[in-house]
Amino acid sequence: MRSLSPESPRQLKPYGAYHLRQTPEPDAELTRTGPGTPMGEYMRLFWQPVCLSQELGDLPKAITIMGEKLVAFRDRGGRVGVLQRHCPHRGASLEFGIVQKTGIRCSYHGWLFDVDGTVLETPCEPAGSPRKDTAIQGAYPAIERDGLVFAYLGPPEKRPKFPEYDSYTVPAGNRLVPFSNIYPCNWLQVCENIMDHMHTAVLHNNMTVEGVDAAIAAGTSLAGFGDMPTMLWEATRDGNAMVFVAARRLPDNKVWIRISEMVLPNYTQIGSLASTASKYRHSTTSLTRWHVPVDDTNMIIFGWRHFNTEIDPEGLGHPEECGVDRIDFLVGQTGSRSYDEGQRAPGDWEVICSQRPIAIHALEHPASSDAGVQRYRRLLRDAVAGKTGPDTSFHPECGETIHQYAQDSVLVVPPKAGTDDKALLLELNRRVLALMQEADAVPRAQRDRHVRRRLDEIEREITDKEGR
Repeated sequence: MRSLSPESPRQLKPYGAYHLRQTPEPDAELTRTGPGTPMGEYMRLFWQPVCLSQELGDLPKAITIMGEKLVAFRDRGGRVGVLQRHCPHRGASLEFGIVQKTGIRCSYHGWLFDVDGTVLETPCEPAGSPRKDTAIQGAYPAIERDGLVFAYLGPPEKRPKFPEYDSYTVPAGNRLVPFSNIYPCNWLQVCENIMDHMHTAVLHNNMTVEGVDAAIAAGTSLAGFGDMPTMLWEATRDGNAMVFVAARRLPDNKVWIRISEMVLPNYTQIGSLASTASKYRHSTTSLTRWHVPVDDTNMIIFGWRHFNTEIDPEGLGHPEECGVDRIDFLVGQTGSRSYDEGQRAPGDWEVICSQRPIAIHALEHPASSDAGVQRYRRLLRDAVAGKTGPDTSFHPECGETIHQYAQDSVLVVPPKAGTDDKALLLELNRRVLALMQEADAVPRAQRDRHVRRRLDEIEREITDKEGR
């Protein structure tokens, strides 16, 4: 960060750009994710999405994940494979390979590879040749889940189970719709945008040339998110995750408490995407995302939009608008708009990508609103240094799935006359977060009922405490 001390007075003078021309190097510890880098090796300890299932038809797909050039395919037997891109025979790319009933065949000399990298055939070799037994193609374990293809790129002996959250199947009838969003910048600045909840009240509400009314009508603003929230950022799950909790005062003595969660290194679950959440007692996750590096200056968000009657009781979502580089909420999530449109109504894509291909932390001037971003970076550094985790199996004691903390709740708690309402809102933030954490010990089938009952109790307890 630039020094603002008295020893650097030139930096504080108007028209001082001449003295501010030097651009330091990026924060390599957090932004570099190639093979052998500290962050890259940490991220490889987790299952990462690598493409959408719909992208694997009768042709293989060339992909790059954390700097590794790979090819993904689904063989005619229905199995998915993620292999290193270049054939071990003479180096031809398997993106031009031919998908077979079992595995994929290199088009150059016909070597056939199974999804685990085993060489099944070497047709140019004499009958009985042992050549196929002396080579192997690099392969990574891969699975499909609800339209996303995941791969594990880490040490084989450390491969974890795929983590199952109750938000994937709760409430009953929940539908997970896959999508991706492509960003030509470093993964970290996209991921940090989630921890920077304060921008929601600015960027997504009144930063348009035509004004806020036109922005809402055009789908570039989140109506109902315009008020600055009272924030709480907390580390959770023994330092392997963190949440942000946002409280907003509503009319009729109501308070809207919203929690979103970031699980290290790059996984998020987010509450409702619609302001209608402020009208209902309780709802859970509407968006699950992984922020996956392609290389150090490109990344892809892979995720699921959740569709069910609890998270979207008024049917405002559009699952048909989700897909490859497509999402159904808030214009400005992809680079599909013209430069002029982006200038007139900037969205997340414009402001995040404009931070440079890799944001330069040393040039930032963090403020109190950046507390979540700063804490997330500290947690990442601790994780990379081995001070925490990686704990990829923090399942609750009760139940077979991990309990999500992302949620929206509305409580009726009048402000206390003559006092700073922010103190009350902060207390509500802490109480609702504690409630979601205590629900870890409740069997999955009983959690929703438990949470709703405890919300009723918290509402009564605080109202009685203040003597209202």
